[in-house]
Amino acid sequence: MLVAGAFGVAPLAASFAAAPEQGPQVQPVASAAAVEMVPLTTVAELPAPVAQTAEAAPSAPRESIVGRGSASYYAAHFNGRRTASGERFDNADLTAAHRTLPFGSRVRVTNVANGRSVVVRINDRGPFTRGRMIDVSRAAADQLGLVARGHGDVELALIAG
Repeated sequence: MLVAGAFGVAPLAASFAAAPEQGPQVQPVASAAAVEMVPLTTVAELPAPVAQTAEAAPSAPRESIVGRGSASYYAAHFNGRRTASGERFDNADLTAAHRTLPFGSRVRVTNVANGRSVVVRINDRGPFTRGRMIDVSRAAADQLGLVARGHGDVELALIAG
């Protein structure tokens, strides 16, 4: 109580009573209860801030390499036809045909020659040309830089999540 009195404040165990003519007044408690003093914590004693780790941050989708092979792109006359998944093919969409990957799978296709990559969605079966691993839409071929040659070596990575 001596510390609180030295600073001109009432101890925590004070009661507040209001006298009608004078407004609120602080009345000390009649009992001589001991006030617990808690030592201040210094900055050196505070716990170190928790550093953000790679595990704490939201993780990016995982990718697993499917393989390397040759890619080509759909000819214009396939535009508007039904794919094996039942949807209509659109050369402006980022889609592709693969022999075994499930429909709806997202695959990162990377052109080995120039490092360009694009994420496509599998919506068709194929390619049916010997030695080819994947057929991509014209839009995907543009982004990969495959249009001039018509085909190129690529690496496929399946995106999980």
